[in-house]
Amino acid sequence: MNNTSKPILLVEDDQVDVMTILRALKEVHVGNRVVAMENGEAALEYLREPGSEQPCIILLDLNMPIMNGIEFLQNVKQDPLLRRIPVIVLTTSEEQQDKMRSFDLGVAGYMTKPVDYRQFVEVVRSINLYWTISELP
Repeated sequence: MNNTSKPILLVEDDQVDVMTILRALKEVHVGNRVVAMENGEAALEYLREPGSEQPCIILLDLNMPIMNGIEFLQNVKQDPLLRRIPVIVLTTSEEQQDKMRSFDLGVAGYMTKPVDYRQFVEVVRSINLYWTISELP
C-alpha cells in the first residue's frame, strides 16, 4: 500500500467481498496490484512459490474453507521468510476468541467488515493511510 510496486495479497473466499474490497481500494486510490486467493492453502502456495512477488500487506478473512485464517496465520508466522509481512484481518467474525488468537499470532490489525459500503470504504482508507506512513522492515 505504500510501495506501489508490491502487490496486496487478499485472502478471501467470498467473491462479493472480493469485489467490494477491490472497489473500495480503487475508490481510495490504492494503485497496488491485488492478488486474490480464496483460501489459506492457495495463499500459502502463492507465497512460497519461487519467484512470486512478496506482498506489502496481507488482507485476511478468517472464515474460509480448506484452511481458515487462523491456520493460515499460524503457518505464515512460523515461516522466517514470511513472518514479517504485515497481516490485517478483515472479517465478519466478532468472536473475542478469534480476535485474541489473531493478535497472539502477531496480526498488525483486526477489523470487522462493516455491512455499509461507505463505512467499508472508510475502513479501507484508514488501512491505506496507516500503511502509507508505517515503516516496514
